[in-house]
Amino acid sequence: MTSSVDSQVDIREIVNQPSFGPTEVETIRRSIADNHLQFIALRDAVLELEQDAEMSPATRTKLGVLQYLIGKFKLAATTLSAADGGAMALFYSARCAFELGQYEGAIETYEKAKKAGYDGDRCLLGIAEAYRYLGKVSEAMTLLDNMFGPIEQTADYLCQRAATVSTIGGNLPEVIALYQRAVTADGNHAGALFGLALENDRLGNDDEALNLYERAASAFPTGLGALLNLGVFYEDNNQYDKAQICYRKILDAYPDHKQALLYMKDASASGNILYDEETQRRNDRLAQILNQPVTNFELSVRSRNCLSKMGIETIGDLTRTSEAELLSSKNFGETSLYEIREILASKGLSLGQFANERKSTEPPIDTSHMSPDEQALLDRPIADLNLSVRARKCMVRLGINTIGELIRKTGDDMLECKNFGVTSLNEVREKLGVLGLKMRGD
Repeated sequence: MTSSVDSQVDIREIVNQPSFGPTEVETIRRSIADNHLQFIALRDAVLELEQDAEMSPATRTKLGVLQYLIGKFKLAATTLSAADGGAMALFYSARCAFELGQYEGAIETYEKAKKAGYDGDRCLLGIAEAYRYLGKVSEAMTLLDNMFGPIEQTADYLCQRAATVSTIGGNLPEVIALYQRAVTADGNHAGALFGLALENDRLGNDDEALNLYERAASAFPTGLGALLNLGVFYEDNNQYDKAQICYRKILDAYPDHKQALLYMKDASASGNILYDEETQRRNDRLAQILNQPVTNFELSVRSRNCLSKMGIETIGDLTRTSEAELLSSKNFGETSLYEIREILASKGLSLGQFANERKSTEPPIDTSHMSPDEQALLDRPIADLNLSVRARKCMVRLGINTIGELIRKTGDDMLECKNFGVTSLNEVREKLGVLGLKMRGD
């Protein structure tokens, strides 16, 4: 398939079609490798699919595979555990286990996938990879030595063999030759490109290493190592904006990745903080999720009543509430807590995640001097102000959803929000001024 066709693939159409298998996965992979903006389309399609409360086991398999592709490994594993139990569900359950560092479990599940009818060679390659990560390099090599036929010419096989030979050590020319053959077989193979980049990096071939890291970072699914190493390369060249893009891609899939968070902080401190189109979309989607009423979800009567008594109305309110606070409420027990955890986990969120950004109780607004039209402005969504990304992100953090909630805040309240400075505060005041409104205390 040519790149011009791949980049024009309708991701949502693929996700929504009844049949879904390895062919569709490969089409999605090639499309995103050719145009990373397609990743945004895939993530949006997955978010929509996650809203289906009555999906069939087959649809759960599809959702689990897609969650794996966008890096939601824990969530994907949970989804696949409740799927149809078929070969594809088992194979990607094994992939999730591997990504989560559960190598023994991955091997066991690959075996099950193979017995269920998934491509046997692909399962064996997965097992060999897991053996290597367990330190069982001789077992991995024996498995690879006993594989014959067309699989030996694939990028996946050549990449696994190169990595295994490299782990054994002592034969660098063979390692490089294997990686080069893998890249020739598939010019978008992330693992082979990264492996070849890493060897050139070690040899001091900086220009070639940088070129290969960039190609690896553009492939899909992209490995963490390629993005981290490329980010460091960019920082060494004082290209801090490009470095931040690399770290942001990691944090999209792993929000708590310590190394990426540290590198992102350093890159942001050294250069201007970068906000691209993808970051804007992510923040907007997060705001939409946090603003969803808890009444939209199927809750037991006991849970619903307890949340109502505590004044918890939205998903955002839950993320600002700790487990201990919920359990301290009368009649709220472990069963209700588990119920709430499941809802938040399905959104990639957790209890207390934004506890440090809890909304404080502000005094009511005096609307006696306002005309009916001015009072109507207070119920308008904050998005109507068309704020910059940094300012919008602060609104999400503080749980500010309407203009009325915003004008209850003082300038000092806003400046306490991370990354919200005087420039952003002046922007907010200017936008409110156009509507004839002011923040509390102004």
